[in-house]
Amino acid sequence: MQGTTEGFSYGLITPVAAFLMACLGGALGLRCAIRSLQTAERGRKAGWLALGATAIGSGVWTMHFIAMMGFAVAETPVAYDPATTLASLALAIVMVGLGIFIVGYRGTTTMALVTGGTVTGLGIASMHYLGMAGIRLEGRLGYDTVTVGGSVVIAVVAATTALWAAVSVHSLLMSLAASLAMGVAVTGMHYMGMAAVHVHLRTSGASADGADGAEPASTLLGPMLVGPGVFLLLAAVVVIFDPLMVMGGPERSGPVLRNQQGRGRHERALPGIPAQPAGWEPRYGETAEETVSRRSGGGSRDIHDW
Repeated sequence: MQGTTEGFSYGLITPVAAFLMACLGGALGLRCAIRSLQTAERGRKAGWLALGATAIGSGVWTMHFIAMMGFAVAETPVAYDPATTLASLALAIVMVGLGIFIVGYRGTTTMALVTGGTVTGLGIASMHYLGMAGIRLEGRLGYDTVTVGGSVVIAVVAATTALWAAVSVHSLLMSLAASLAMGVAVTGMHYMGMAAVHVHLRTSGASADGADGAEPASTLLGPMLVGPGVFLLLAAVVVIFDPLMVMGGPERSGPVLRNQQGRGRHERALPGIPAQPAGWEPRYGETAEETVSRRSGGGSRDIHDW
C-alpha cells in the first residue's frame, strides 16, 4: 500500500527557515575558504578551513532537518534514529571538509575547484540520504532513481559554482550572490530528493525495522538542531568581528603596517579584516602558494592549472 506523504506540514515556515540556514552556513563556509587562501601559516590555514567545513556541513544538516520537520506520512507516525541522524552530521562535515581543504591547499586552479566542488557536493547529497536512512515508520522508503541522480547533480554543480564564485569574484554583491545561490541550490536539492521519495506501508500488525530507540521528530530534531544553530551564530561572530584576532592574532604584512595611518587607493578594507593592499585576493587559476607570495610582495608568477 502506498503512503501519502506531505512535505510542508507547517506551510512555508520550514522551507524558508531551512533556506536561511543553508545561506548562513554557505556564506560563513565560503568566507572561511577565502581567508584560508590569504594566510601562509599552516595552523591558521587549517583552522579557517576546518571552521569553513564545519559551517557548511552544519548549515546543510540544519537545513535538512528543519525541512524534515515538515515531512509527514498520513498513515503512520514518523520517527528518527538518533545515531544515524548524528552520523549524517559527521558525514557532512567530513566530506565538505575534504572538498574545502582541496581548494584551500591547492589554490584556485580549475582542477582544484572542480575536484573540491565535486567532493563537497557529494558530501551534501550523502548527508541527505544518510539522514533519510534514519527515518523509522510503519513501512519502508523507496526512491525514483532518476530524480535521485538529478538531486546529486544539483548538489555537485551548486557546490562547484559557489566555490568558484567565492574565490574568483570578490565584490560584496558577488559574495552575497554566491551564498544565496548555494542556499537555493542546496534547498532545491533537498526538495528534489524528497520528490523522489515514496512510502510503501507495511501490512497491519507488522513493525518497522529498527524502530526500537527511534524518537519522534518533535522530541529529537528540535533539541538536536540547537547545537549546530548556536555554532553557526558563533561562527558568524568569528567571521564578522575581528576574525584574525580571534584565530590567533592579526596577520599583517609589512606593507599593511606601513600604511596603517592612511588608506590610499592601494588599500581596501573589508568587514572584519584589517586593511589589505590591493591585489591580496586569490586569483582564479593560481595556487595557494602563489596567492601568499603575491601578498607578501614576492611578485606574481605565471598562472597554471593543477
